[in-house]
This record gives sequence, C-alpha cells and structure tokens, in this order.
Amino acid sequence: MSEYPAQQAEAPCEECGGAGGSGDERCEILICGSCDGSGISTNAQEAGRTIPRPRGEGQWGLGYFEPLNGAERAKRDQDGLEVFDRILGLHAREGFASISQQDLNVRYRWYGLYTQRPEEDGFFMQRIRIPGGVLTAEQVEGVGEISKGFGRDVCDVTDRQNFQLHWIRIEDVPQIWARLSAVGLTTRQTCGDVPRNVLGCPLAGIAENELLDGTPHVLATNARLTGTKEFSNLPRKFKVSISGCREQCAVHEVMDVGLVGVERADGTVGFDLWAGGGLGTNPMFAQRLGAFVPPDRAVEVATGITQLFRDYGYRRSRTKARLKFLVKDWGPERLREVLEAEYLGSTLEDGPAPPESPHAHREHLGATRQRDGLLAVGLSPVAGRISGSQLVGVAELARRFGRGRLRNTTQQKMLILDVADEDLEPLSAELDALGLPSTPGAVRTGTMACTGIEFCKLAVVETKHRAAWLIEELERRLPGMSERVRINLNGCPNSCARYQIADIGLMGSLVPDGNGGRIEGFQVHLGGHLGGDYRFGKKVKGLRVAARDLPDFIELLVRCWLDEREEAEDFSGWVNRLPQDQVSDLVELATA
Repeated sequence: MSEYPAQQAEAPCEECGGAGGSGDERCEILICGSCDGSGISTNAQEAGRTIPRPRGEGQWGLGYFEPLNGAERAKRDQDGLEVFDRILGLHAREGFASISQQDLNVRYRWYGLYTQRPEEDGFFMQRIRIPGGVLTAEQVEGVGEISKGFGRDVCDVTDRQNFQLHWIRIEDVPQIWARLSAVGLTTRQTCGDVPRNVLGCPLAGIAENELLDGTPHVLATNARLTGTKEFSNLPRKFKVSISGCREQCAVHEVMDVGLVGVERADGTVGFDLWAGGGLGTNPMFAQRLGAFVPPDRAVEVATGITQLFRDYGYRRSRTKARLKFLVKDWGPERLREVLEAEYLGSTLEDGPAPPESPHAHREHLGATRQRDGLLAVGLSPVAGRISGSQLVGVAELARRFGRGRLRNTTQQKMLILDVADEDLEPLSAELDALGLPSTPGAVRTGTMACTGIEFCKLAVVETKHRAAWLIEELERRLPGMSERVRINLNGCPNSCARYQIADIGLMGSLVPDGNGGRIEGFQVHLGGHLGGDYRFGKKVKGLRVAARDLPDFIELLVRCWLDEREEAEDFSGWVNRLPQDQVSDLVELATA
C-alpha cells in the first residue's frame, strides 16, 4: 500500500452482502447484527431487528478508502511530495499569487513550509530536518548564512531538534534548498501527515554513561521513513524517538512511538517499546507495549508501527487522527498483537520497564564528560530564539575549540562537542560574548516558548519576546536562584512548547482587561512532570493570568515553593502534594 489506494467499494458484510452502505448509512438487512465499522459482521445473533451500522473511521486496513475530509481529498488528489517540482518550476518563478490553496494549506507542509502571519504578505516559516539533532559546523554555518541572507537573521532551535527559519519568500526557496542540500540538509517532511523529525539524545554515542548508542537507529529509521510515498500519506503527523540515554531526554512518554533504552537481567541492552503518546488539546501519555526490541530490530519495529498507523489510523476526523486515539481504543495488547502478526511476522520478547529517569530536567547543559574524556558543552538561546549571525559564530567556535561537531537538543538548546578541559573556560567566555551562555541561570535554562503570534497563524499571544522579558524579570527578582523550574509558554492549545508537562505551563488565551475589553493572557497548568511518576500539569480551573502580570504571578509561586517545600522537593512534587484547596488559595493569593 505504497500510495493512496484507488477508490474501492468497502469490504462487504459477510451476512448482508454489502448492503450496509458506508458512513452514516444503516444496514437494513435484518440478519446483519452489529458491524464493527469494518464491513465484517461481528454478531449475527440480532436477527429480527435493524441495527445501526457504526460510522467508519476511514481506516484503509478495514476497507475504507474514500476520503472523509478536505485534507484527505487533497492528499488523494496529489501526494504532498509532488509539490516539490511545482515549487521549483512554477511558484518560485511566478510568485506567491501562483500557489493554489490546496498546495498552500496542505502540500507545502511536506517541505516544511507554513505561511506566517499575516498570510497575505507572502512570507513563510520553514523547518529544517535534523535527525537526532546531529550537526556539523558546516551545516550550522550554512543555516546561519541562509538565515542572514534570506530570513532577516532570525532562526529558532525547536524542541524537536529542528531549525526553523522565518521571513522566507517562495522565490528564494530553490536557492535555500540548494544551499541546504550542499551541506546534507533538507526541509522534506518536517511538517504534514508524515513521519516527522526522528528524535534522539544529543549525546548519543558520546556520553560515557549511556545504555546504548541510538544514533545509527535514528539515522536508519529516518532514512527508511522519509522520501517515499509509502509513508507520505499518514492519517496525521507521526513522531518517533529512539534513545539509549539514561536521562531519557528524547521524551518517549509523549511520542507516537518511543524506543527507550533498557538493560535486561542478563546484561543485554535494547529498547523498551512505547506507543500512542501526544499532547495538543487532548494529551495522552504513550503506553508501554511490554516488548523488548533488540537494537537490530529497532528500524523494523519503528517502521512496522508506522505502517500500522497508516493502515489503521482514523481518517474521518482530523481531531481523532493521531495514533494515540487508536491506542486508547485498542489498548497496548491489541496494538502489539496486530504489529507482530501483520507487520513484523514474528513476536517480540517481553522485556523490562526502563529505569526511572534521574532528572526531571533533561537538558544536557553545562559541561558533560564524554566517553573519550573530552567535554560536551551546552549553550542556551533564549527560549530557542537564535540569530543566523549567532549560528555562524557558534560554528566557528565548534571548529576552533572542538572537532566541528554539534547537536540540537529536545529542549531548544545546542551542544558543542569534543572540547578539551583547558578550553572550557575560554569557550564559555566566547559563548557569553555571543549571548549564548553555557551556564545560564536556572530560569533561562528552564524556559521554553513556541513560535507565538509573531509568526504563527494559530497563536493568539506573543511568546518568544515575552519569554525573554519574563526571564529577565525573574532573574532580577530572584537573584542567585539555583533551583530549576520549567516554565513553558505556548501561544495556542496545540502544545508545540509542551506546556502540559512543564512545572508551570502557560497556554495562550485572551483574558478580560477589566474595562470590557480583552488582552493577551494565559491559562495556567501546574505540576507537569516526566519520569517515573509522569503526569500532566493540573489545569487551574478558571485561572487566566494577564500577560503583563506573569512576573508577579510566577515570582510568588516560586517563592512559596522555595519556602514550603520539603528537602530537595522539586516544584512538580510540591504542587502535586498540596491539597486542591491549598492550590486554589495559593493561586488566589498570586493573582490578587
């Protein structure tokens, strides 16, 4: 099933011979019983009365091939990967006005292109795919020069280890692609209903204490899942992480597929398999399938679940088209059974659960000892925002103080690898001069932000500049604070900055200004956490904080935590230990 299948009649019910119709139609043949939506009768004992047939979810594997919404029709009409030639041959020559709405709203995403706000100005955001965050100085310099030359010197490091450019004109895209290709980078399949950038630990193959090196499996999985029509039409976006990091920095708990390092009692290392995680407006944690994946089967298993999602994922409603809804309905046991029987052709052994991550904060900042004795040195843009000029400077430092190897992290940070001990201090000084400190304060370290209303059409509030202002204010008000608190600002409910798993998660909304109008503000979620006791932040009912009041609100929360916590208790543990009435009292005090 390599491309969108030709339209076919759905499989007939074994009892009624296909008279059941499709969608909302009802099977009027009395013998039919209760169809499960697949066209196959699951119960023929109800003869004697008419049974409504459940609505099909558009699952290809159950015989439903007719598109059930506009996005599915657009993908059937033409595969998203095919827009590449049209961009080169028509749109880049004829300009923004030559782009059809289907291309602009759907297919452009297959090459990482989103129109930025306001759309009528004709500028794009464009993501660059970086599997596992693995980079060379040549690549970082290339992205920096593109940002300077075509993107007004603005770039973002995303929490999916990508770079994201802004202010891109369609006329410049061919030249941008050529420059990226020259250094081994692409924008293909960074958006759209495809496997997105494959996440990995930025210290994979380098950290002295990792369980196993996920790098070859990240790169091989990325190669297997991209650039082919076999996987260019999934029901929705699809996110994979593969890591043997003991800190579990690739956030497998909220991925569609997570392969996380484990060690069996006999000393054999491999991966524990998770599936069905995702955030957005209906967040769900991934579920363990209880299967041990040997390293040499990692690509096969990741590919198998991708095939399963393509065939059995829901395609009727875009809001239910993520793998997490299928896993919720099926359960992990059935998902594993179908995976093994239909896509792997063999069973997987049962395996142990992964060890609990020792850190709630999975940053890899500071200086980390590599297995070869050298150091990996982190650097921290403000909430992921970095300039092309800074990137060019970072590439030069990676050559001068290292071996030209760098990594992007899953927390909007970067690493320079292979630094000698004697070079740590001079490198840190150079990074400070660039505005990218290697040892940032606790607030700056813990703060992330999505693109926000500055560029994103879905956002309702500004985030990047507000995060910078918030960091500055809190560092001034809480000088010398070393305890870390994760503050994630999101411009809309879609959770690009993972606000549900932050200590203090802020979701953009409009709030009353006290004079009958509305101003920018945030809904508040408190106590999100990953690790052995993973949990989503509690949405504080009825609480919306005006953006202008964020420093006051967060300062009071942090001071209460520092004053009232038990020894070494992190923010999430503290706020989740409090009775709900105490949380309400605290919030009332903080917003008074």
